[in-house]
Amino acid sequence: MATNKMLFLAGILALSFSSVALATIVPVLDFCVADPNGQALVHGMACKDPKLVTPEDFFFSGAHKPGNTSNPMGSKVTTFNVAQIPGLNTFGLSMARVDYCPGGLNAPHTHPRASEMFTVLEGTIEVGFITPNPELRHFKKVLKKGDVFVFPFGLVHYQKNVGNGKAAALVAFNSENAGMIPLGGSVLHAQPNMSEDIVARVLKI
Repeated sequence: MATNKMLFLAGILALSFSSVALATIVPVLDFCVADPNGQALVHGMACKDPKLVTPEDFFFSGAHKPGNTSNPMGSKVTTFNVAQIPGLNTFGLSMARVDYCPGGLNAPHTHPRASEMFTVLEGTIEVGFITPNPELRHFKKVLKKGDVFVFPFGLVHYQKNVGNGKAAALVAFNSENAGMIPLGGSVLHAQPNMSEDIVARVLKI
């Protein structure tokens, strides 16, 4: 009898916890289109008045257009996040297109608010990520058209076009605003500037 009561109690507790977990996932609104002029923040940006929402708030055109890779890195990231698609607000997802000229590099960086799923559209791309201290393990793989690779949440990662022609990939994030922290750029271009001593020691120059 005692065993039955314990099982019943365990079942009630499990149901309670699953209900709480479900409540944190299931939205309470159909949508919360971002209002950049709003004051209250709801897991991102304030909600636009639903009566003023239009189909354009859920739309983006341009994912098919190659980005301009005429820059020192030879790559271009075109994002479609909440800034471009206000309807993504609170959805916890966004995308990007990355284009590479031959030898083009999307330099080592992190996304502070997302994991990443990387799908090659064309070309041959080396991808890799590094685990935290103390191991600092380097996981890398060469991908071809149709291949998919996942970068874990917040870890340093990169991609490089190792083929002879152009390359492109489509990226998905589990955040409407994944953010991006470039390793070298964040040290060199922080405002106000870091002292030259710190920069030199970090970059070993």
